[in-house]
Amino acid sequence: MDYYHILGVSKNASEEDVKRAFRKLAHKHHPDKGGDEKKFKEINEAYQVLSDRAKRAQYDRFGRVFSAGGGSAPAGAGFGFGTGSPFGEVRFDFDGDMGDIFDAFFEGMGIKQRRRTYRSGSDIEAAVLISLEEAFRGTEKTIEYETLTKCATCGGQGHDLEQGFLTCSVCDGQGEIKETRQSFFGSFTQVKPCGKCFGVGQIPKKICEQCRGGGRVPNKKLATVHIRPGIADNQIIKVKGAGEAGERGAEHGDLYIRVRVKKHPFFERRGDDLVIQKEVNLIHLLLQKKIEVPTIAGNRLNIEIPTGFDLRQPLRIPNEGMPKRQGYGRGNLFVELELKLPHKLSPKAKKLLEDLEGEAE
Repeated sequence: MDYYHILGVSKNASEEDVKRAFRKLAHKHHPDKGGDEKKFKEINEAYQVLSDRAKRAQYDRFGRVFSAGGGSAPAGAGFGFGTGSPFGEVRFDFDGDMGDIFDAFFEGMGIKQRRRTYRSGSDIEAAVLISLEEAFRGTEKTIEYETLTKCATCGGQGHDLEQGFLTCSVCDGQGEIKETRQSFFGSFTQVKPCGKCFGVGQIPKKICEQCRGGGRVPNKKLATVHIRPGIADNQIIKVKGAGEAGERGAEHGDLYIRVRVKKHPFFERRGDDLVIQKEVNLIHLLLQKKIEVPTIAGNRLNIEIPTGFDLRQPLRIPNEGMPKRQGYGRGNLFVELELKLPHKLSPKAKKLLEDLEGEAE
């Protein structure tokens, strides 16, 4: 009998694949659902072998499974837990949720549930506002935010450390309890963490009055964030471990700081480049006089506009933009020139322009 073929899985199928295939086929071929009882028995037998690592190893090597006494036994001879026959007096009832039934069944196959684990602290998001000049130079900001911090009274443990512990009366200090449950395969015993002591076996004599057992209290906290030069608007900086404190000593969450860069009065940022608009006097343009252009670094440049320059194109000044985020060099400063025309010409100015008209090429 090919158990892999019966379940429709390959020989290298994982335990989860085997479990998933068994669930699907058992539901399809169950006698109470009008399925073939013989086929259902084969599916059950195949699953008992392929879900057990030791039995599966024997089957893969010898094509059969051996009993503990040394003789051979059919692969489906018993589950090794609980009582009752899967096809005897047990009533197969599928009125409930199939997922719950199977989950309870697999939990009972010698696999203990873990003790309670305390939750890590949640992450927190905060925001900081900086100027474009600060984004250019880089800066350091200290922010205040509200969070849950470790209780100073109990050290985050949630109970009075000096009072000690009592043995749990429910599990008698074992940290676990046994429950006998029924499934369509019969009855089985399930080992679960104690619900009163959460699997610890002990209960604190006195809960901390400050945090009421949670190990955390609301508080205000300060965090200093280092903002590197060239940071972009809306970029997020992670400060590890600066979020909420975890429950009873569990890991802290992280703080995520969103950096917002204020709009500048005359510089517009486009990636690593900056753009500025500059009015140019017609006479100065014709006479090729230099124009003064401010930079983000705070200094001023005297720039000469080349003869015949197309005013529809911006004037590019290299390495006067923002620091590149890759860490090498700077972007460009683009100057968009706007021609400033006189509102009114005097007769003398008009005569001079008329005299120059023939000189222009």
